[in-house]
Amino acid sequence: MCTLSKGAVIMMSGRVGTILRSMWKRITQKLVNKLILLFTSVIILVVGSLTIISYQMIEKESVNHSIASTTNNLLLVNQNLEDYLEGMQQLALPQLRYNDIMNAIANENRDYAARMVIENYLRNMFYSRNDLEAIYLYVADRHQYYVVTRETYNITVRKGINTDLPKLPWYKEAMASTANESFQSFVESRSDMGYVAPQASFMAYHRVLRSIASRHPQAVLSFYYNTSAVDEIMRNIPLGKGDQLMLISPERVPFYVNSLPLYERMRDSGVLAQIGEGGSGQVTWSDSNSNQEYLVVYDAGQKDGWQLIKPIPYRQIYEAATTTRNWSYVIGALFLGVSIILVTLTSNAITRPLHKLSTQMKRFSTGDFEARAPVKGHDEIAYLSLHFNEMVQRTEELINERYRMKLVEKNAILKALEAEINPHFLYNALQAISTQALKREMFDMADMVDALAQTLRYSINGKDIVAAREELRHIERYIGLQKARFGARLRVEVVWEDTLMELPIPRLSVQTLVENSIKHALEKVSSDILIVISAESGATDATIAVRDNGPGISEDKLKVVLDSFDEKWEDRESEHIGLKNLNTRLKLLYGDQAGLFILTDETGTEMRMQIPRGGVSHV
Repeated sequence: MCTLSKGAVIMMSGRVGTILRSMWKRITQKLVNKLILLFTSVIILVVGSLTIISYQMIEKESVNHSIASTTNNLLLVNQNLEDYLEGMQQLALPQLRYNDIMNAIANENRDYAARMVIENYLRNMFYSRNDLEAIYLYVADRHQYYVVTRETYNITVRKGINTDLPKLPWYKEAMASTANESFQSFVESRSDMGYVAPQASFMAYHRVLRSIASRHPQAVLSFYYNTSAVDEIMRNIPLGKGDQLMLISPERVPFYVNSLPLYERMRDSGVLAQIGEGGSGQVTWSDSNSNQEYLVVYDAGQKDGWQLIKPIPYRQIYEAATTTRNWSYVIGALFLGVSIILVTLTSNAITRPLHKLSTQMKRFSTGDFEARAPVKGHDEIAYLSLHFNEMVQRTEELINERYRMKLVEKNAILKALEAEINPHFLYNALQAISTQALKREMFDMADMVDALAQTLRYSINGKDIVAAREELRHIERYIGLQKARFGARLRVEVVWEDTLMELPIPRLSVQTLVENSIKHALEKVSSDILIVISAESGATDATIAVRDNGPGISEDKLKVVLDSFDEKWEDRESEHIGLKNLNTRLKLLYGDQAGLFILTDETGTEMRMQIPRGGVSHV
């Protein structure tokens, strides 16, 4: 059965391959189908690539923005929390009345006035804050405690006895603490509280009051706080859908959590152990229970190391990127549909005349000299059809004399016409690119493309002699393009007499000298180069000079350049072809009284072009 199954799979694969090849052949058999397939593939690639790239960029930007904003937010809120905790500590210290309170505690069992001092002290502290639920003062030696709570609009101070308090963990921790304090959280458990604390309490702060002389513990102050003040502080942290917030002590005890199960999963996974004790940062955590990945941003306080932690689901961070990607797919699909329709219409408009022309060509190939292609419009296809008709007509006229020769000649002419290139096509294309750059507000690129287009037009304008003013405008555009390459390293000064602005000079002659300075001076060093373009008039001629402050030309190389001026044109070398061309053009245009001269030393190179004031006389 396995052999039969394998054979059936091979046979089915062969049939599928045959069907696909047949479909591909039918699709690509017609030019219109090829055009539709080509443009559709290009559109899919462009839209798909842009969608993927934009999604990745937005996704990365979303993560970076979330990290930056959350980190700054946690830092500010954690500073407020540290101030809040510091306020608890300050409240627990009697400060200036420390001795009075210690004496009252020592004598409260036998002195009524001492008890009043303690009760008033507890009431004053209770009135000082709105987030207090209860305050306990435990007298260590007598196991007695005083408690002040809010009972039906009254602040009541009561007294009791508790002998089990020294056995509790928080009591032992406070006694052993060098700071004489301990924080107690009610997030995970409300057992081992020791007192009957109000249900609204979320944490307790315990402070040991010791004798200044003997350092013996006299009493323990316990403050039970509700979440009103903390909620107000935490409200400054914006929470999105799925966001959580945790406040954890330096001992890794949770004091404020939005979701206790999530905290327990993070604790059990060990991610909380990766969080540093100081500063801020972020880690990535995968929750296996909910199959979600979280970005855990945290900030640890600089004073006591309390950690403020905010786990953010990556799904929420990527929500904007996902929405953008989905909309891109929808818009891309609509754009693809419209594009296919437009491409189909355009392709048919292109291929329909070609099909008619092809039909007439088939008639002509069978010897039917009545074949004529319809000529519509003024595009290349109409041009080709027109010449086809002319070819058929002329071939019919000369068929009896020189049939074969003329047919070959016409085919050659047709191929030459098809291969003809308009030299202004590149200029028009650059203008189109400049227009698109302006639409996208890419002004620097538009200026560069426009300068290149103007340079190209100047180079192919056909005139050999131009006014110096035109050449200088061209040099300005040329220098602008070079500065895009070299930046501030290239500096140019123009010192040109006004009387020489209309001087007829060879086109691109000054550019050749400037280009030589850039090549042999600016490209050879890493420092700034100053190029000075100057022109001055003499009695019978004008001197145009281009000088640079580069390293100069060695004697051997200068000799090679000057010797190349005397070589025959057929023996010219490619390395110095620009200067040799210019020198030759000057000789052809003005005779031997014109020429190119080079002066060089270690301070730079100056190339002088001498032109008679009488103008061109040898052309």
